[in-house]
Amino acid sequence: MDKMLDKYAQLVVCTGVNLQTGQELIINSPIECADFARRVARAGFAAGARDVAIKWSDEKMARIRLDNAELEVFGEFPKWRHDMFMEYIEKGAAVISIHASDPEIFSGADSEKLLLNQRTAGKALLEYRQKLMSNELRWCVVSIPTSSWAAKVFPEVSKEQAVELLWKAIFKTVRIEADNQPVDEWKRHTEYLKKASNFMNSSRFKALEYSNSLGTRLTVKLPEGHIWAGGAELAADGVSFVANMPTEEIYTLPDRDGADGVVYAAKPLVYHGQVIEDMVLTFEKGKVIEAKASRGQEALDELLATDEGACHLGEVALVPYDSPISNTGVLFYNTLFDENAACHLAFGKAYPTCIENGDQLDSVELVKRGVNDSLVHEDFMIGTSDMCIIGIKADGTRVQVFENGNFVKF
Repeated sequence: MDKMLDKYAQLVVCTGVNLQTGQELIINSPIECADFARRVARAGFAAGARDVAIKWSDEKMARIRLDNAELEVFGEFPKWRHDMFMEYIEKGAAVISIHASDPEIFSGADSEKLLLNQRTAGKALLEYRQKLMSNELRWCVVSIPTSSWAAKVFPEVSKEQAVELLWKAIFKTVRIEADNQPVDEWKRHTEYLKKASNFMNSSRFKALEYSNSLGTRLTVKLPEGHIWAGGAELAADGVSFVANMPTEEIYTLPDRDGADGVVYAAKPLVYHGQVIEDMVLTFEKGKVIEAKASRGQEALDELLATDEGACHLGEVALVPYDSPISNTGVLFYNTLFDENAACHLAFGKAYPTCIENGDQLDSVELVKRGVNDSLVHEDFMIGTSDMCIIGIKADGTRVQVFENGNFVKF
């Protein structure tokens, strides 16, 4: 197990953020993940980090605060926290975030406090998020098991067994095995994703049509100059990195006013410690005009009420149904994993790097080109084993992109 954990830590440092000699490394970690965070720190120093700092978080304390602090507290964001994030940019640091939380931690919490807290943090960190999404620094999001998360994923066994099963599933999804070199595996994998991106970019589709047996019938327009990306990306300093581990997607941004039809979620969405199930969305001219869920309706309504952009799409992502994550048969209740098991869309902010010269445009110019803006960016899964996707070109030519949940050919 120690060997596997150290492999994982090295993979995140050397391939995830592709740490360069003399660069500073920031690790954002829940306190439950302390052992792995320290392994990442050691791997960072071994790779030549000038210095490594760990920024701890505690979701149980966050719940205590939500239950006991007054509403007005959640409208405040400390200046030192804002300055801390901006210092990451100024120093050109690489940032690794360990995302591992209890999917139910905020279930039943005060919805008004949750929404205010999200809006406050979103506004305070707007500049940081814009720079992050424009790849001004190299970043990577990964995850490891916590007992509460593992128990949610594998409720039929003991917590100890659940953690062990979740570790096995995670190692499989990030391509770590006892006798392999995961860095080499990831080189091959990112080359495959690059090939898929090149196919979509060369096709220059004007729209995608989605359909499946759940009832999805959705058309999503793509703006002129959109760019498909996936796997390894280039940061502003010209160094490649992998933003999510695992990742099976290629993605781009849609026209913010170009989604029409109905789409059924294929998996639950965990949003701020609340589970939203059986989501059905109706779009008209790019905007959600009706949103229903069998569970978590209040959380869904809060998400869509964040701001105007939260009701529009900011991402379109293609993921083969036949992929390592999907093939585990595990519902992870963690978007980092579940989004890479199925085609997905995202509410909210789009990545400026997904349109030509987008990283050089201000927010007004981006909106003029059909790029959505919001304080949120939340992925939700729509892919199924029978998903059909048709690409439509400017001259009306229709090309089958997905059949039975997978790419037809590229």
